Order: sequence, then C-alpha cells, then structure tokens
Amino acid sequence: MKTNAKGVALIKRHEGMRLNAYRCPAGVWTIGYGHTGDVREGQRITEHQAEAILSVDLDRFERGVEFALPGVVALMTENQFSACVSLTFNIGVEAFTQSTLRKKLLAQDWDAAATEFAKWVHAKGVKLPGLVKRRAEEAALFLEPA
Repeated sequence: MKTNAKGVALIKRHEGMRLNAYRCPAGVWTIGYGHTGDVREGQRITEHQAEAILSVDLDRFERGVEFALPGVVALMTENQFSACVSLTFNIGVEAFTQSTLRKKLLAQDWDAAATEFAKWVHAKGVKLPGLVKRRAEEAALFLEPA
C-alpha cells in the first residue's frame, strides 16, 4: 500500500522543507522533509532533491509498516495506513515495531490503536507542542473513513 495524498500532506506540513541541514529537537542532523541518516553539517539540497529524497523515505517507511503488520495492512484503510506511515516516518521503524500501537493494530483493535498516537509526543523526555498537534492529526486521519 502507498501513503495517500492526505498522509503525504500531513508529513510535509509537520516536517517542513528545509534545504540546509539542521539539528532537529532530538539533536539529529536533518534535511529536506525530515530526512535523517546520511545528513551532514553544512549540507545543502534543492527542492527537487528534497522531493526525491521524500519519495525514497516514504517507500522505506511504507515497507517498514507493512513488515511490522503482516496480514493486517490488507485490512487497513488508506487513511489508517497513511497515519501509521506518518508516525513511523517521525519515530522510526524500530520504535513503531516495539510500540503498543503496533500490538493494538495486530489485534485489529482500531479504536484502541487510535488512542496510542497521543503517547508519542516527547523528544528527549520533553513534551513538544508540535508533536502533540501532529499526533492529533495522525489519529484523526487514522479514524477518518476512507
């Protein structure tokens, strides 16, 4: 399954596009639409590169969600899947795989899963208003009928 337009828009809105490398609130070097991993201080990219990197990152996180939810993704709506990809894009595949949210999804307890988004609002132990807003939007997308 692919992230739908609403999910991509949510990710872009909350990640923002930054063409110069910067440290995110968690202290990780970041560029483009929240891309991490191979980013170095002083790095610059173009808007076209930011879009291309986002496409590659989305594919990676979509595969991560699919791997973490064997058999369940086929039962999910595009909105549910896209909300999970947005969360995973932000917290990482490993954290998503170890989450109670994943356990609720595997049990197909959709309502309980939706409430789990609100638990992922801290960076380095600090509750961030931007994450509170993002998680609320992800949960709303998750609950929105397809």
